Amino acid sequence: MRLRKGPPDFILFITTLLLIGIGLVMVFSSSAVTANLRYDDPYLFFKRQLLFAFIGLICMLVVMKINYLRIKDLAIPLMVVALLCLILVVTPLGIVTKGSSRWLGVGILQFTPSELAKLAIVLFLAKTMAVNIDYIKSFTKGILPFLILTALVCGLIMRQPDLGTAFAIAGTAFFMLLAAGAQASHLGLIAVSGAGLVAAAIAVAPYRMERFIAFLNPWKYPTDEGFQTIQSLYALGSGGLFGMGLGRSRQKFFYLPEQHTDFIFAILGEELGFLGAFLVICLFVLFAWRGFRIAINAPDTFGSLLATGLTVMVVFQAAINIGVVSGALPVTGITLPFISYGGSSLLFTMIGVGLLLNISRYSTYR
Repeated sequence: MRLRKGPPDFILFITTLLLIGIGLVMVFSSSAVTANLRYDDPYLFFKRQLLFAFIGLICMLVVMKINYLRIKDLAIPLMVVALLCLILVVTPLGIVTKGSSRWLGVGILQFTPSELAKLAIVLFLAKTMAVNIDYIKSFTKGILPFLILTALVCGLIMRQPDLGTAFAIAGTAFFMLLAAGAQASHLGLIAVSGAGLVAAAIAVAPYRMERFIAFLNPWKYPTDEGFQTIQSLYALGSGGLFGMGLGRSRQKFFYLPEQHTDFIFAILGEELGFLGAFLVICLFVLFAWRGFRIAINAPDTFGSLLATGLTVMVVFQAAINIGVVSGALPVTGITLPFISYGGSSLLFTMIGVGLLLNISRYSTYR
């Protein structure tokens, strides 16, 4: 299939760079105190994030130049590698931190297999759905195979344990099925079954049940399960309209746990205020608009489904993170794309954006 190539989506490119730039500033601001006390280097986390941003930018530009139809051939091998890594991470080879086994590697050369799995499953589902698009109305032939694979990936991630990432992947797969044209009755059955599985996952794990109960009334548990939510709300509330000023957060002084990772949006709201937080949300909305516009105008089914999956993965994860930080959702360990500290997350997300920009070069809206 020969496609006419044009320039990439400039607005999406600039939006991504703005989010990364804000992320770098906030990673330094939120982590400097912790890094200085623990490692005697206030710039440690910032330097690491800057390095991955640079590597990610190179990867994004390279991926943007390669015809996405050629990348389609990597779907199966990449999915196999991701599954193997997800299996290895729950063996003694996995690196355990704070009770979770989410990393593979040696020394500073570590990565998070679940981040690779996000990209791999979107690419794989886009390819296989496009090939089997004529069967998408059939539950057994068109939907069940995708559900089995998604359940396998989510099940392995739950073993780490990481409910937040598993939920993000399941949600992305659901919206890809919706975009592919699955029947409403089938999607409804999947949604109800998924809600039941999430409820079961919460019920069987005492710490998840405690988090859920604390989510309903965090002020009843101010020193344990409700502590993180309360401190996050203190941070957001202290920021007011204009914020306390960049670098002037009080909650980052060991009041708010995970202040440079899962809860960095709270520090952002505290220092930059409602206007700063609203700007970030607007940038994610802009990202969604451009991403879905690329999906709608993609020249083929594979490109459309791939763009849909990549866009939903970023925006859905951002919505979950902001929901957790604002107390609208129970606490779960999931980062804010582009903003939170985390090399693997930033790198694979930027590669995904490179694919989106790649598809935009062949879109029909120009």
